[in-house]
Amino acid sequence: MADQAFTSSTLAVPSLNKVPQHVAIIMDGNGRWARKRFLPRIAGHSRGVEAVRGIIRASIERGVGYLTLFAFSSENWRRPAEEVSFLMQLFIKSLQKEVSRLHENNIRFRVIGDRSRFEPILVKAIEAAEELTASNTRLHLTVAANYGGRWDVLSAVNRILARQAGMEGISEEMISAELSMSFAPEPDLFIRTGGEKRISNFLLWQLAYTEFFFTDALWPDFDAKAFDQAIASYQERERRFGRTSEQLANATDSKTEHHA
Repeated sequence: MADQAFTSSTLAVPSLNKVPQHVAIIMDGNGRWARKRFLPRIAGHSRGVEAVRGIIRASIERGVGYLTLFAFSSENWRRPAEEVSFLMQLFIKSLQKEVSRLHENNIRFRVIGDRSRFEPILVKAIEAAEELTASNTRLHLTVAANYGGRWDVLSAVNRILARQAGMEGISEEMISAELSMSFAPEPDLFIRTGGEKRISNFLLWQLAYTEFFFTDALWPDFDAKAFDQAIASYQERERRFGRTSEQLANATDSKTEHHA
């Protein structure tokens, strides 16, 4: 089944919905959750899987169509070897345990990221889960594992180049040298004053016009109630996509007149 084409927020204004169509979550705080309870970090990761189940269920109940979870970044390999090993085993066990349930609930499952460092057993489990759920439509669940935004862009560029005869791959360093901020070190901190909580196409790709919501809740404690708070915050935002508030008001008035 072919995937639907969506509007780029920098090329045209996408359709707006009261409930966010796509929710992306960085699941942070498992280790701190465990430490607060004098438990090993791995206990927090295990508890985090239960939170994932809850947010999947809440997403379906609230009409979210796409849920993307950041599970393991390309930089997380720098963590202690025993923790990385546990996370990989937890990923395998979770897949083997949950894939049938995902399929029964009409959930399509995907993994994005570089699979080259994964053990063959994990790669096979991912492929089997993706194949089994490929035709499901109720919720598109994506897990980002060994994923990095720069890797994503770089891989896309290299795939384009691979289709051009005689051209070689482009490195991250080459791209960095051509960016407009190449004269300065990369920011260590991003602060936006004025009350808005989005980056408005400032520094990355997919999150160019995403609304941001930050919470102190640790991932294992993030439940349906906390999810509702995030959605409520989203619903209070004025999503302008470069336009003025007056333009939004005029567009709303025009729609009202058209349907009258």
